[in-house]
Amino acid sequence: MDYIFQDIIAIVIGAAIVYLTIPVIVRVSEAKNLYDVPNDRKLNQNVVPNLGGIALFAGISISTIISLRNLPYPDFRYILAGMILLFFIGIKDDILTISPRKKFIIQFISALILILAGNIRFTNLHGVFGIYEINKIFSFIFSALAIVAVINAFNLIDGIDGLASSIGILVCLFFGVNFLLMHHFAYAILCFSIVGSLGSFFIFNVFGKKNKIYMGDTGSLILGLLVAVFVIKFNEFNLSEDVNSFHFSPAYSMAIISIPLLDMFRVFIIRIFNKLSPFSPDMRHIHHKLIRLGFSHINATLILITVNLFLMCAVWLSQKLNPHIQLAIIILAFATFAYLPDLLYKMREQKKLKTLETYTENELATFKTASKLNVWNLSIKSDGYKRKKELHLTSNDKKPVESVF
Repeated sequence: MDYIFQDIIAIVIGAAIVYLTIPVIVRVSEAKNLYDVPNDRKLNQNVVPNLGGIALFAGISISTIISLRNLPYPDFRYILAGMILLFFIGIKDDILTISPRKKFIIQFISALILILAGNIRFTNLHGVFGIYEINKIFSFIFSALAIVAVINAFNLIDGIDGLASSIGILVCLFFGVNFLLMHHFAYAILCFSIVGSLGSFFIFNVFGKKNKIYMGDTGSLILGLLVAVFVIKFNEFNLSEDVNSFHFSPAYSMAIISIPLLDMFRVFIIRIFNKLSPFSPDMRHIHHKLIRLGFSHINATLILITVNLFLMCAVWLSQKLNPHIQLAIIILAFATFAYLPDLLYKMREQKKLKTLETYTENELATFKTASKLNVWNLSIKSDGYKRKKELHLTSNDKKPVESVF
């Protein structure tokens, strides 16, 4: 019962610290002109402070330390060391912008601190690809790649209001409850500290007017690091035969972080296929596609959270199946969902073109004037590229317009 009380304290303290800190950060940002400036690859239309990660770092670290009380948690010193590294590189990127290569190096160093000093690493793959216990060298390499991948996944998913924080709350709530049931109370407290901190941040990020703020790279990098730690420890804790353990933990942990992780891999593959750097910025992410369809930020976030929950339920219901089948279900279900926005957008644009092609010359001229668009040179954005559709009128007044690519 004491541990449940400590978890509640962690939520309350984390939420309170973030709630009190964000207005101060916003005022300082306004005084020093520290904003996230809109550009052609960002969805925000107004300048907004992007240093919310400072409040999250304070809320998570302080609430965890206070809520632990006398509970031993030697791993936290290494987790905190990794957080501090990402905290400083995140602030520099939010204010000055740094290259992806430098960010990657710091992420890799943070991963090494967790693996080499904290021994936070995968030691067993639970039969995935027929592999169970793994040697130290492969463990170090695989764990480092996994940590860096999850960090970048959460960094890249932070593109619309409420999305990264909502997924973070969902992930940490799930892991926190399971760590509590498995009697790993210190990790449960850290999870609930994040839930409380992100809860307060979500309010300012989504509903804030005077004190609206983004978490920036500072917040998303730290959140990604913590989630990576939880994924590793969840799989390691489930190696036991305890009644509360999940023998299907690899597929389940992937389902929990499926939206950020699989969306990152999907975008990276598309960029590489188009002979671009995997880190080259564009508008190909799944949340960009939902916004392009006309969904608001909050509605797009709700859709993605619902899909995330659906994938978690799918793995839970198929827990008796082979882990490879479970992973295939996750990937295929996500791939199908990721294709739907493009399909719907193309259908909508084709419908618009068919409507334009039935207009007469006078009607098109009226439409051109009323909409302030050049109908004869209509540009449509598709998957980050521009394709021009030129509409040529015939000389007769009542003949349809032909469209040429």
